[in-house]
Amino acid sequence: MNSIYAQISKKHSKQLAVLIDPDKTTGNDLFNTIAIANKAQVDFFLVGGSLLLRDSLDTCITTIKASSTIPVVLFPGNAMHINAKADAVLLLSLISGRNSDLLIGQHVQAAPLLKQANIETIATGYILIDGGKPTTVSYISNTTPIPADKPEIAAITALAGEMLGLKCIYLEAGSGAQNPVSTTTISTVKKQITTPLIVGGGIRNAEAAVAACKAGANIIVIGNATEKNPDLITEIAKAIHPLK
Repeated sequence: MNSIYAQISKKHSKQLAVLIDPDKTTGNDLFNTIAIANKAQVDFFLVGGSLLLRDSLDTCITTIKASSTIPVVLFPGNAMHINAKADAVLLLSLISGRNSDLLIGQHVQAAPLLKQANIETIATGYILIDGGKPTTVSYISNTTPIPADKPEIAAITALAGEMLGLKCIYLEAGSGAQNPVSTTTISTVKKQITTPLIVGGGIRNAEAAVAACKAGANIIVIGNATEKNPDLITEIAKAIHPLK
């Protein structure tokens, strides 16, 4: 029941997750993304987003499952984004903000659904970092990202999350961010925690992914950039998988 977290927690390895928004990636685009991810030996699919405007979550997961053995991990924006066909869920607690609904409120609503779905639940501290422009996640969550030049705030926030028992820390610059999370912020956070560190948002090339890994990221998440350039999946996978 803890197989996905065991994979996330692999020491001395750098992993790649491809984030798929069911609203944006459909039809041939979805099949193409899956095929490239399979060939690149991507480690995880994250499925979800801040908004799901169409009832396409189930179809998206079903399509992935029929075409790939890569684990599917839910990346829920709210309690409605639960599906029993997934292998696991990142139960995100937005610890960088002070919106109680995203700290515990949505989790109360999701808890019975998750229990019924019987999928692996991975408690994750979600920390928004200013990526240089307003993003959907900051608007929808009604929270202010941590300033990019305040890595110590991100670090002690992550430390508090770990002390509360959260199993992962996720640093997020936001979909379509102008700037990725800085290597200074990543390394400062990593020095404070022992839990796996996930980093996403604004990573548009292999160089940025490698820099994030060398700074301390255990898992790199790419999403928005792959919608424009699916081959980025292969480029980043080849660049970070050999890293230790």
